[in-house]
Amino acid sequence: MIVVMNPGAEQKEIDRITTKLKNMGYGVHLSTGENRTVIGVIGQRREEVAQTMEAMPEVEKVVFISRPFKLAGREFHPENTVIKIGDLAVGGEELVLMAGPCAVENEEQLMEAAVAVKKAGARVLRGGAFKPRTSPYSFQGLEKEGLRFLDQVRSKTGLYIVTEVMDQFTVAEVAECADIIQVGARNMQNYYLLRELGKIRKPVLLKRGLSATIEEWLMAAEYILSGGNYEVILCERGIRTFEPYTRNTLDLSAVPLVKQLSHLPIIVDPSHGTGIAELVPCMSRAALAAGADGLMIEVHPNPQEALSDGPQSLNPRQFKELVGSLKGVAASVGRTI
Repeated sequence: MIVVMNPGAEQKEIDRITTKLKNMGYGVHLSTGENRTVIGVIGQRREEVAQTMEAMPEVEKVVFISRPFKLAGREFHPENTVIKIGDLAVGGEELVLMAGPCAVENEEQLMEAAVAVKKAGARVLRGGAFKPRTSPYSFQGLEKEGLRFLDQVRSKTGLYIVTEVMDQFTVAEVAECADIIQVGARNMQNYYLLRELGKIRKPVLLKRGLSATIEEWLMAAEYILSGGNYEVILCERGIRTFEPYTRNTLDLSAVPLVKQLSHLPIIVDPSHGTGIAELVPCMSRAALAAGADGLMIEVHPNPQEALSDGPQSLNPRQFKELVGSLKGVAASVGRTI
């Protein structure tokens, strides 16, 4: 349930209610808006507790949450969440572009990609140091050396870094390098990892699982939120269907639907969503028109020689042209790039 405080409730009144709830054995999560504070109450539903809360003079009302995702839902947090990373705001007016190679191959490749995507308008450099692959014989990433290259390129370019974490044992190591920690599609329901990410205070980009429903995706976010880390960015990257002509089926209907259900920002990855570089520009424009807060796009200096996902990667010239075409779409939905 959620306890909605009266408009303008003082901090001592909020503290009084939260202390009382904790003494009853409930978990408490605060959401502070412009006009009022909402207290998310985690625990077994008890009508007598709701009646006790409603009798408190500083409480406006008590609402039972009907959906299983309590903290990720708009019932708990009606206003959009904006995640701030330095001077960057994910979920704000500016649409965020994350771009770079699928995998960090060497420092020169990464630097060339970083300079190109920054010049075109990207604010975040994506690059995988750890690469989960379907085949054990495929390139698995440079791991620790890849993290070192990402850190060096960030210091030289000023770009923020998003890179993937594989398991709960390497969270601290990846967090030292990454400004945004990515959870890949294959790890969306790695609950040990999600719990560990709930303990840190750094943005997490949560990709939708290969065959995950929207509810399962939001429940995965709930694991992170329930741990106390409220900085979660959702990423639609396509789901597995019967269609063989694309790598995945990019579910753009998920964008406005998630916006209705959840306050969390959502970006779209059209590179993995289609697996075909030629489809990335049109699906990028469609994603922004659908309401996405940003894009994650694979860009490689020479896609033909990429060690991972070359067929879906744009080259720097193609990415620059794409960004130019996105500005008009952004303006049409009241956003900027």
